[in-house]
Amino acid sequence: MASELERVMGERRSVRSFTDEAPPDDALERVLAAAITAPSASNKQPWRFFVVANRERIDAMAEAVKRAVERIAVHIPSESEAAFRRYGEYFVRFEAAPRVIVPIHRPQRALSHLVDAEIDSDLRERVTAMESDSGLVSTSLALMNLLLAAHETGLGASVMTGPLVAADELEQLLGVPPGWSIVALVPIGYPAEQPASPGRKPLDKAIRWLR
Repeated sequence: MASELERVMGERRSVRSFTDEAPPDDALERVLAAAITAPSASNKQPWRFFVVANRERIDAMAEAVKRAVERIAVHIPSESEAAFRRYGEYFVRFEAAPRVIVPIHRPQRALSHLVDAEIDSDLRERVTAMESDSGLVSTSLALMNLLLAAHETGLGASVMTGPLVAADELEQLLGVPPGWSIVALVPIGYPAEQPASPGRKPLDKAIRWLR
């Protein structure tokens, strides 16, 4: 028999179509309170969350993404351009949501400020990547909590990384502090759809035992 947690995990879907009704602030705060219970590297909690509740700002974010898609499209081979443009349309689906949560993260400064100048360049690069990935992975764990809590609260949401083709402009529009980076956009609201399960690969295709 599945546990309550397994039920929620199994029922959750990525929702991309919403009603016009905006969720109340306390519902979003409940979802975010669940998000920040996630574990993080060295418990640094390297996340912050912008809650975009202004329609004009959401529209401006969508326009920034559309401009980025156009700039990319001119560099796509002609035989693939139409397919890319269709793909790029998915990058702005957040504009239909009444609210957009924008998680940001910063690298965990754990070693790079301690190692001396004599360290091999490849090892320095790995240290830098580890610090950046620690912040990104930690915030991703918080995002999974957010999605599960949203579903349990009666909200729908999805995590979108496509809009990051316009990350620089989005960070300017949102006033992201220096040293921080956007992880994804999370459109959230009351669902206007009930997506079917997209299916999952069999477990034996996803794991490898090392005895």
